[in-house]
Amino acid sequence: MINAGDWLWAWRDQGIVLPGGLYERMTGGGSSWRRTFLTWRRLLSLAAVGIVAACGPGEPPARTSAADAAAGAVSRPREVAVARRHMVAAANPLAAKAGLDILRRGGGAIDAAIAMQMMLTLVEPQSSGIGGGAFIVYFDATKGEVSTYEGRETAPASAREDMFLGPDGRVRKRASLRSGGLVVGVPGTLKALELAHRKHGKLPWKRLFAAAIELAENGFAVSPRLHDSIRRDRYLKDFPVARSYFFDAAGRAKAPGASLVNRALGATLGAIAESGGKAFYGGDIAGDIAATVKGAKINPAGMTAADIRAYEAKRRPPVCAPYRVWFICGMGPPSSGGVTTLQILALLERFDLGSMRPGSAQAVHLISEASRLAYADRALYLADGDFADVPVRGLLDPAYIAKRSALISRARAMGKAKPGAVARRGAWGAGPAEDGEAPSTTQIGVIDANGNAVAMTSSIGGPFGSRLMVRGFMLNNELTDFSFRARNNGRPVINRAAPGKRPRSSQSPTLVFDADGKLVLTVGSPGGSRIIAYVVKTLIGTLDWGLDIQHAIGLANHTNRNGKTDLEKGTALTTIAPALEAMGHDVRVRALVSGAQGIAVKGAGLYGGADPRREGVALGD
Repeated sequence: MINAGDWLWAWRDQGIVLPGGLYERMTGGGSSWRRTFLTWRRLLSLAAVGIVAACGPGEPPARTSAADAAAGAVSRPREVAVARRHMVAAANPLAAKAGLDILRRGGGAIDAAIAMQMMLTLVEPQSSGIGGGAFIVYFDATKGEVSTYEGRETAPASAREDMFLGPDGRVRKRASLRSGGLVVGVPGTLKALELAHRKHGKLPWKRLFAAAIELAENGFAVSPRLHDSIRRDRYLKDFPVARSYFFDAAGRAKAPGASLVNRALGATLGAIAESGGKAFYGGDIAGDIAATVKGAKINPAGMTAADIRAYEAKRRPPVCAPYRVWFICGMGPPSSGGVTTLQILALLERFDLGSMRPGSAQAVHLISEASRLAYADRALYLADGDFADVPVRGLLDPAYIAKRSALISRARAMGKAKPGAVARRGAWGAGPAEDGEAPSTTQIGVIDANGNAVAMTSSIGGPFGSRLMVRGFMLNNELTDFSFRARNNGRPVINRAAPGKRPRSSQSPTLVFDADGKLVLTVGSPGGSRIIAYVVKTLIGTLDWGLDIQHAIGLANHTNRNGKTDLEKGTALTTIAPALEAMGHDVRVRALVSGAQGIAVKGAGLYGGADPRREGVALGD
């Protein structure tokens, strides 16, 4: 938990530094956000740092025209959603409606998030659900506090660091590890939501499940995206329970518009609504989860009911840092999302991005170079902080950032970046070059009538997770987010598997505040290890280029995870490939399907955006 009044910033030659580190609350200064940020803004001005950020999200600076925005867009952007009282954003219209109904009944932000997640478990089973994990960033507007709740899956007691190796000692083929029992982590979404609800909920827990239960029992129409996900999946038919639910008698994916009834999930949600998380983590449901994992015909594993009973969600310190005239908060370890996002932005702060055209070769080049450096650090340093010393403070230290940023050339790509030298206890080998984090995830955003906000990213891993279905919901395959190679040159990798350990994630739910400590933005995205890039793009679009949230989300995607510079297929961004190649980038054009959701606050208005690449919507009153 961070209280705005407890942060004290000091100016040094290298920039801004937070004395005491990101995880320690300052108790002596008592400075307010307003005084802190106004002082900081004046210092930046004196230092002649070029910024356009003072315009605020959704208020474009004069040099960023509609044509500029359209040049980088994935397609003709949707219209931004507008509301004055409260707003939700979710990856499926039925989920967004469930959340809005809760707000209309007097519920708070966390209440709406719970209702939306239960609905997504039903209508978007390929992406998230109660069989997976979640990261929640919550803002209490009355107290001015940011809290984060972590429900990342954990490895069962039977997990070993060599669990992904074959009899020959080599890493098994990735295709053989996408499904089945071995890759299932103990689910954490429900425990995290329950923990947050105890602290911040307004409506009774039971009421938040009603809409999802009703639709599960009466049926819902298969969406085009769900149909397409079923049709494309290569593994789903290998699992009898999932096959009987998602396919018709002829073995075809259930058609768009077909009614899908899930009474098993209705009963599961009913039990959880009545008895809380203990109905899931104990008794018959936990026993059935363990039995399903152990009895899987593909990759059976040793998860037990005791593993499930022992699961604990955690309230963690948020990771926060300034960016130009804003203050940005996200998730800390075991997610790499918050630290890596903040690193990329900090590395870019010396460049006047606001003067560059969205989607220009110069902007994409600089963002790619900063991403290389941050992803190099991510591979070496970031993992579950309960199992290793993760140097969060060192990675965001202004002196360290200044040295790393100096490696960025305006004219030439640096190639593969090496991680920087950050003081820490212990020694680890760099993680493997490949990153197995899968892109099937969902994003929820809420701002309620009192100004409280939620940015929540949840996932079951790859499409349909492990493909194991139990009691109407899909079990995750998130253990594939561990490094498959536990050793590198004989030294242990920080993100290796271990009993009770949480695999590294890239989930990046993010909240942004202005110089007065007022909330201005909630954002996040699915996308596997590319989530960070999608969130960075949206933040730069709103904060540096002054685009409204819908246009920022709709900008064409580009990523660099310390390797190739990927440009989104089918967008105008592909036209800059020759210019990037001339700078030394190894360019690849490919599908980059994000699913960002965001809500911006401007004056008395709320402005919502949903990614045009998926079927999500933003709704409000």
